[in-house]
Amino acid sequence: MFDTEASAGYASEARTGLTRRITLPTLATIAVVAGILHFGAAVFLPLAIATLISFALSPLVSVFRRRGIGRTLSVLLAVTIAFGILGTILFFMGGQLTLVIEQLPTFQSNIIAKLEALQSGDGPSGVLGRFVDMLARINEEISNALSANTGSATAPGSGEPMPVAVVETQNIWQVINEIVLPVVAPIVTAGLVVVVVIFMLIERDELRDRFIRLVGSNDLHRTTEILEDAGSRVATYLLIQLLVNTIYAVPVGLGLWIIGVPNPSLWAMMTLVLRFVPYLGSIMAAAIPLFLAFAVSPDWSMVLWTVALFATVELVTSNVVEPWIYGSRTGLSPLAIIIAAIVWTSVWGPMGLILSTPLTVCLVVLGRYLPQFEVFDILFGDEPVLRAHTRLYQWLLIGDMVEATSHAEEELEESHLSDYYRDVGIPALLLAQADYDRGVLSEVQEERIALSAREFITVLEPLVADHLAFDRDGPVSDQLPTEVVNALVSGGRSRLDEVAAGMFGQALAAEGAAVTVVPRGKLNHIATNVPEAATAKVVILSYLDPSPARASLLIIRRLKRALPQLRVGVVIWQMPSGMTDDGSEPLRHPSVDAALRSAEDIGADFVATTMDDALRMAMADEPPRLLDKEGRPRARRRNALRAAAPLRGEPLAAS
Repeated sequence: MFDTEASAGYASEARTGLTRRITLPTLATIAVVAGILHFGAAVFLPLAIATLISFALSPLVSVFRRRGIGRTLSVLLAVTIAFGILGTILFFMGGQLTLVIEQLPTFQSNIIAKLEALQSGDGPSGVLGRFVDMLARINEEISNALSANTGSATAPGSGEPMPVAVVETQNIWQVINEIVLPVVAPIVTAGLVVVVVIFMLIERDELRDRFIRLVGSNDLHRTTEILEDAGSRVATYLLIQLLVNTIYAVPVGLGLWIIGVPNPSLWAMMTLVLRFVPYLGSIMAAAIPLFLAFAVSPDWSMVLWTVALFATVELVTSNVVEPWIYGSRTGLSPLAIIIAAIVWTSVWGPMGLILSTPLTVCLVVLGRYLPQFEVFDILFGDEPVLRAHTRLYQWLLIGDMVEATSHAEEELEESHLSDYYRDVGIPALLLAQADYDRGVLSEVQEERIALSAREFITVLEPLVADHLAFDRDGPVSDQLPTEVVNALVSGGRSRLDEVAAGMFGQALAAEGAAVTVVPRGKLNHIATNVPEAATAKVVILSYLDPSPARASLLIIRRLKRALPQLRVGVVIWQMPSGMTDDGSEPLRHPSVDAALRSAEDIGADFVATTMDDALRMAMADEPPRLLDKEGRPRARRRNALRAAAPLRGEPLAAS
């Protein structure tokens, strides 16, 4: 028997290899930090903006530094160029927007005509008709109120009472607080951002050293990678987003100019800026041009052309330009970008919405290198948080064959069938076996998983011929033995064992063998129940249970007696290396070695625990072990194949 504590540790790791990352203290910490950021927005928001701008301008500063320009002068040049371009754009947009406001009264007749046409088509009782009547009544009430106020002031001595209004005088501090500060505060904040950006760029190396000291100088390599990765990702995102927005805005501006919408250059500039807002930016950019097209055109043609323009540019940009240009991704999933936009908007309002993507990129980078922030990488990262074999087990558990087979077919376009079953298929069944051994998987669930898995391998059956035609390193005909190996495979005991045998049979067939999958019940009378047994050279018994009972292994002796020419192999599957979260070697079940020795003592010709070893031993041209008169295996040289190391990355059949 083996140590129960060690067995429990194996079962825990074999289950999924996952540990609990999100705890109540973690959630409480995140909530407290979010509250501090919200109420301290006046301090933290300018710092966040300055930090992101510093990341974006760092490559430009480095370019100037490589040309021999001093650090301070390089920073001043980069900041002057960046904010000069931004100021020019804002000044131009302000002038154009003033012209649009001045032209609005001239479009009043077109707007009224279209509304009246819509009202007449919809009818006075329709929704639009009631909306137009409401606007007319509001306008009439406002006009009556203005007329009443104008005529109420009568001259003294007319006999009419003169209305008196008490006007509260304001002191200088109220004027400053209500009028001056709302105007000056954004300007001061912008100036502070510029100053902080300058000093962040000048003291960039000093700030990096302080961050390393703060996080921990003992792990200098990881801390340096955090800074470099975060800086490069944010800078890449901002610069590439600027390029994509420019590609989007140029055809929009040209199209609006051709259509005849007033001030097309203004709307092109606004489109370039607004598309930095995730998802909503394109809608916001199209709203005002559509309103102007509605106001300017006497008919509906300009509106329809404007809608078609924005729809076409959006489709081309989203499906062609962005996938082509975004060679270096931000590392965020599409859903994470939406969630991040909602969260940061609730924390910092509209500016939080604009900054949501780059700020979340920084959190994800921290999560990939620091365990304390790993929750952000799990929630917002674009990499799968579950390994492929865990996801397959999940799909088999719920019976989702569409996802299971589609992902398998995608994987098999890049990898060999035996490699896929080694790294994904068999490990998924091992997870099911571990849950069954722990009692969390019922008999009904085990049967459902077995049925789903049989359907799964049936769908993959046509791919065996494809993987036989072209092996990993070339045509398989140059690597297989001249004589085809006739093999039988069977499950050792349970339904899951039979599924594992089916996977191994397909992998063996992909290596060039003629394989027959034999149900476990037919093994007792294999000579009469299985016609293929007469020409078979090897039979492989598959076990997922790490400690199969000796009674289930005694079938080896019966097979050897019935068909002495057969080589009988036993595979007790174990989780391959690299299946844990940290990439460490998985725990080996304490009873596996004892089970392997028991199988050899009963008479097994070879034993294995991995796909590579099992394939190599099944294809080997070795004579079978013979039994004596008492049914014990005759003494022979120690099986050298059992001790051989797997040939990773080499054609397995070639050995």
